[in-house]
Amino acid sequence: MKPDRIMISPGPGYPKDAGVSCDVIREFAGQIPIAGVCLGHQCMFEVFGGKVDHAGEIVHGKASVMVHDGKGLFKGMAPEFKAIRYHSLVGLPETLPDALEVTATVKGTNMIMGVRHKQHKVEGWQFHPESILTEDGLKLIQNFLDM
Repeated sequence: MKPDRIMISPGPGYPKDAGVSCDVIREFAGQIPIAGVCLGHQCMFEVFGGKVDHAGEIVHGKASVMVHDGKGLFKGMAPEFKAIRYHSLVGLPETLPDALEVTATVKGTNMIMGVRHKQHKVEGWQFHPESILTEDGLKLIQNFLDM
């Protein structure tokens, strides 16, 4: 297997229950671009040293306004956009690993909705860019393909 990029998809449960997802991130980070969606994003958060736990609320099919840094996978995006969330777990801001930077949050909160590795082409989204209800979600995915 010689992938040129990897996208780790959503799923139920905690990163420790995500099969080979965390191992794939450990193996390929720094070699090829990796994107994580929802559970994939949470796996990245934990692989690099953060902690994932309950979000305080369950959000399934909820639209929220995202704000972001305009870099990496967010290049060319409007400064704010609506995205669909389906999760009950999040990366805890107080445990943000040194290797990662926050790229997106829910507007008006510190709830992490995006992270980027500081040295490798590894980025994750807590929300779902593949949802038809996420504004410009296809642009986010195209930015990953163009990485």
